[in-house]
Amino acid sequence: MTTAPRTADEALAIARTTFQPQCADGTPATLNVQEFDLGFLVYATFPPTEPPSYGGSHLVISKADGSTMYVPNFPPESAISLYRRQVGRG
Repeated sequence: MTTAPRTADEALAIARTTFQPQCADGTPATLNVQEFDLGFLVYATFPPTEPPSYGGSHLVISKADGSTMYVPNFPPESAISLYRRQVGRG
């Protein structure tokens, strides 16, 4: 069972165990964390030289219990809004 993260660093450590997006050349993408009331949104950013990619996902880690849920690769605020709707809190 995953422990609920208390900080962005803890959320990032949890995310790195399962969420490992890669650039086109196979190197790891940079992971970013955005904290919000219900959890932490973890999303990848890619170098500007990377060809555009469609699809993919972000990872949300719940502050309540550490559970994880993938959400579509939307802008962060839209992904958070979708997560709130999916867990019934928004």
